[in-house]
Amino acid sequence: MKPNLLSCLGVLLFPLAAQAIEPGPASPQQQGTEIWLVLQSGGQAASPTLQSAKAGERELALQRWLDNYKHPIPEYYKDTSGQQPTQ
Repeated sequence: MKPNLLSCLGVLLFPLAAQAIEPGPASPQQQGTEIWLVLQSGGQAASPTLQSAKAGERELALQRWLDNYKHPIPEYYKDTSGQQPTQ
């Protein structure tokens, strides 16, 4: 009975021993990335010049997006990063 009670007590107290990871960037590069993401999402670094696409450009972009669905998704991907190119 006592070991069972002690194990239940230990399981209940286990979350109290867990420690959270400190928030914030782990490196200067990550800090710079996070600063740019905040500026981008807040619109603080946005260009004052309104940018828009013409009808032809929008049509080409939409067609390019639709063409992505013409190719089936393979079941497996081959990793060719370390292979020599064939001639």
